[in-house]
Amino acid sequence: MCSSVVGLTPNLEASMNTRSPSRVRRGTLAAGVILTAVAVPAALTMPAYAGPQAAHDDHGTSRAALTRAASGTDRLLEPRSRFTMAADGSSGTRPDGAGVPNIDSVKSTIRTYYAADATGIADKTTSPYISELGGVLGKQATQLKGLYNQAKRSGKKPAIVLDADDTTLWTYDMEDNAMHFNFDPVLQDVWVQGQKFPATPGMVQFVAAAQKAGFAIFGLTGRNDDQKVATVANLGKVGYTAFNTDNFFTKWTGKGDSQQPSYITCATAKCTTVEYKAGTRKHIESLGYDIALNVGDQWSDLQGGYADHTLKLPNPTYYLPSPNLAGVEEPKLAPRTRFTMKPDGSSGKTVGGEGIPNIDSVKSTIRTYYGADATGIANKTSSPYITELGRLTGAITPALRASCAVASRLGVKPAIVLDADDTTLWTYDMEDNAMHFNFDPVLQDAWVQGQKFPATPGMVALVNAAQKSGCTLIGLTGRNDDQKAATIGNLAKVGYTGFTNPNYYTKWTGKGDSQQPSYITCAAAKCTTIEYKSQTRAHVQTKAGGGYTILANFGDQFSDLKGGHAIVPIKLPNPTYYLP
Repeated sequence: MCSSVVGLTPNLEASMNTRSPSRVRRGTLAAGVILTAVAVPAALTMPAYAGPQAAHDDHGTSRAALTRAASGTDRLLEPRSRFTMAADGSSGTRPDGAGVPNIDSVKSTIRTYYAADATGIADKTTSPYISELGGVLGKQATQLKGLYNQAKRSGKKPAIVLDADDTTLWTYDMEDNAMHFNFDPVLQDVWVQGQKFPATPGMVQFVAAAQKAGFAIFGLTGRNDDQKVATVANLGKVGYTAFNTDNFFTKWTGKGDSQQPSYITCATAKCTTVEYKAGTRKHIESLGYDIALNVGDQWSDLQGGYADHTLKLPNPTYYLPSPNLAGVEEPKLAPRTRFTMKPDGSSGKTVGGEGIPNIDSVKSTIRTYYGADATGIANKTSSPYITELGRLTGAITPALRASCAVASRLGVKPAIVLDADDTTLWTYDMEDNAMHFNFDPVLQDAWVQGQKFPATPGMVALVNAAQKSGCTLIGLTGRNDDQKAATIGNLAKVGYTGFTNPNYYTKWTGKGDSQQPSYITCAAAKCTTIEYKSQTRAHVQTKAGGGYTILANFGDQFSDLKGGHAIVPIKLPNPTYYLP
């Protein structure tokens, strides 16, 4: 890759020796070196990387041509939509951040599937989830008679076993609105004891049909004995008539009389979900029942046998894995690993619940990718993320240095534009450990003002090398004017040497002197990220903005890069949030 720089440089040197090269010619030469020296290695290292653009109008290219070039490039600046992801998070070992489902896109897809509003409250009358459940349960209801007759032939009493959460009782509003997809056992107990859960759509009717067909009904949940009375009461409150404290099994607490039953044996002191649930089903069958159907929303509800048939209900909002029983192979009782997901969440209308990447599996995959520990702190020395960034910066830095040096000697004021969060400053520990992937602007400001962010791996060396080679550094961030001084201070603190106040652009607050600049016009009262950033880059290219030639534009979000006004956009990986 570096050979393209070496081979091109002598020709540029020769061009520089011609008499009085025009500004247009100098811009063209600068574009030529950056296209060869940066676009080629970046294209080889970044799957989502877009092609080069023409030089800006101050160097002889019309704004119309720039617009056309930007439009063509922007079509390539789109997130990946097909993913392969193992449920256990192991797919994060690949140094491929674009291949990890973005957690914000996953949330949007889940909310579309449940037709949830902006506060995380699911629609209780119509949604893709309700439609899918209606189809699944409707089909299963037509098979109840056959299942009953099959079980009856065993000489035992036909039975159906049902899990509680998201099988008979619907937890979505708690998971999203109350917990923001971060499980809190204290808050969960408040909901349980308060009997706050509605029925899972369609299940009251299904259980009633099973009772009418002659089945004995059992409940089997991971909720504990202290929650048993409230759970049975909640079930009755929403319309179930089949459950009572005798046929509803909850897990022991280990306190007082709530001890592990003698009919359950486990490999270690702490039973797995499958050991507990399969052992309980075995116990039910020992009482003279044949479990014709076992219904649950988790694969661990269904594994371990002791049921003639299983019914998996969709639930992408959490994942509770468990090792299967020793020697038991049930390959069909496993999560999907291939997904199609558009970044805007619209796939939630069409793909079905099992076709949505499970949010807990996505978190596990992200943490593997960043080498994060159980508390959400990223490994600062070694991880697939650091490996990927090392490859990217290692490929680009030599070419960028050469491009900056040659363009500087040509006198075209070369510059590179850099976003802040997860481009120059690394926010992972804030996003995971502090915010649990649920953005909090107050907490974010505390981190910004406290200058708590480390440098994005590999970027200090790349940025400082570009600056030393003749490129001016332009900072362009969605952080606001009140955060500007702290951001520049943080950058200097972690080793960046070239950022200055005049060339660091932050967003206006609308208060006092912090107002929308005259060089930015927007279609609505609130500017989009692309309007703000692309027009700021256009301003940087004008005489008033410094008259710079933007050789490369670095960002972790596609919205950092769209809208043109840079020769080469360079996308850094970031599956921890999505800012369209």
